[in-house]
Amino acid sequence: MAGKKFIGLDVHQDTIAIAVADDGVDSEVRYFGTIANRPEALHSALKKIGQGGSELRVCYESGPCGFIIYRLLAKLGVDCMVISPSSMPRRPGDRVKTDRRDAQTLARLLRAGELVAVWVPDEAHEAVRDVVRARRQAKDELGAAKSTLKSFLLRHGRRFNGKAIWGKAHWGWLSEQKFAFPHQQFVFEEYKRRIHDLIARCNRLDDVLKEAVSGWVLGPLVHALQALRGIKLTAAATLVAEIGDLHRFDSPKQLMAWLGLVPAEHSSGKRIRRGEITRSGNAAARTMLIESAWHYRFPAREGRSLIDRNAEIPEDIRAIAWKAQVRLCAKFRRLVASGKQTVKVVTAVARELAGFIWDIARQTPPVAVEPRR
Repeated sequence: MAGKKFIGLDVHQDTIAIAVADDGVDSEVRYFGTIANRPEALHSALKKIGQGGSELRVCYESGPCGFIIYRLLAKLGVDCMVISPSSMPRRPGDRVKTDRRDAQTLARLLRAGELVAVWVPDEAHEAVRDVVRARRQAKDELGAAKSTLKSFLLRHGRRFNGKAIWGKAHWGWLSEQKFAFPHQQFVFEEYKRRIHDLIARCNRLDDVLKEAVSGWVLGPLVHALQALRGIKLTAAATLVAEIGDLHRFDSPKQLMAWLGLVPAEHSSGKRIRRGEITRSGNAAARTMLIESAWHYRFPAREGRSLIDRNAEIPEDIRAIAWKAQVRLCAKFRRLVASGKQTVKVVTAVARELAGFIWDIARQTPPVAVEPRR
């Protein structure tokens, strides 16, 4: 009788190492070989492995090659699982790592049922995620460019006496700066030009992000999350794009753990030891939540910008957002008054904010959007 065959793929840019584990705990895990990382080569290898009508189950680690293999196997009707490299069990003292051993380990663990799959976005979701990440990269480059210019000015004793930098007055002051050597002036002008170029790139990406969200199946959730204090379009789009389908979390605690906002624990016997947060899951989503949590250090109130954002949001969503603001603002003040470090207070507020995001997602089902032609 044809049984199951569990296949581990160690995927690289040009090659794929393949190992096969037959059904049964005592069955061998054999190395099939290395093939080119091409759809036709993988299809041919799987046909050869599945001769006789065997049911194939495949897994590989997520990486820079993306989800192309997953989508290819889905079209072929092959059960495929993508796992996070950080979730792979590692034996203490094992210092031998090869493509062959990695593929065999994946096949063996897949057969044992010890692997946990990551959520795989569809192509439309991945497109929005690409825009979000491109914007974040541009903002990081903009921050680095501004820091470089400030360091240049500080080295030459040029200090701005105004209150706010990068405003109109600051740019006027920058335009008046003169340096003794022409090549030194050229460097200064290049620094300024780079900042202007990056600002223009960020603005273009902001416009593209608005357009992408408007035609996205999860666009209503992005709109609904903006009812929360400290979460505007960019923050909401980043959270939804990086986390993915929030409906896959059965409880807010699962979302908090996935974001890495729960404390690590190393307890044994009667001794209980908890440390810093685990920092597992998506770093970009966790960072965005931390940044949003800082807005709750002020008393609860609805400013003009928040009221304008809430104009078209349903009343039940606004009620959740107001409840979140009242609770989290009070929690921030209470924890600070008790002597807790501010960074720990912000983390605690961000963890609870994730719970309100989960609640809003539960109240906002995705909508069907016609595919673009």
